[in-house]
Amino acid sequence: MRTTPIKAAIVAAVAILGSLFATGQASAAVEERDRVFAPSAATPMSALVTKLSHSEAAARFRAAGITWSSSGNCSNRYNSTCTSFEQINLTTVQGAETLKRASGCALNITGGTETGHASGTYSHWNGYKLDYSLYTCVGNYIRNNFSYIGGNKWRSGSGNIYYLESNHWDVTYYNCGGC
Repeated sequence: MRTTPIKAAIVAAVAILGSLFATGQASAAVEERDRVFAPSAATPMSALVTKLSHSEAAARFRAAGITWSSSGNCSNRYNSTCTSFEQINLTTVQGAETLKRASGCALNITGGTETGHASGTYSHWNGYKLDYSLYTCVGNYIRNNFSYIGGNKWRSGSGNIYYLESNHWDVTYYNCGGC
């Protein structure tokens, strides 16, 4: 059987991750995974994902029954007290829609693509993350349906990460979660 460059990269990544997890270097493994699977400098991220405007994302959230709020009652991406969806990934919006539909829970977004969050490839600013209000229903759904991976984190079957922070759920959407 012929090995393609993609298969070779996956095999290499699995080998790296396996050795790092075996030695207890889980955070290093995650960083290595991001490096291995990150787009090359020659491939702009915008070529790999579909970006939405704030109004496009807001319309989809509204249609799905998902609410949002901000401490500043605004949507300016450059103001950290606002909740913005400008330049959010379509798959992130679809992931929220999937969570809402699958859980049947109320979802209120408190953080989107606005400034003020941690940086990185899979960041709020780059359109991969949403923050949700802490509601018992959604918390129970996450804990009962996803795999606990330590450190207040759960992984869905599709690979998205749900991190319980002190006052909200911080969710990283690598994909739409089975949309």
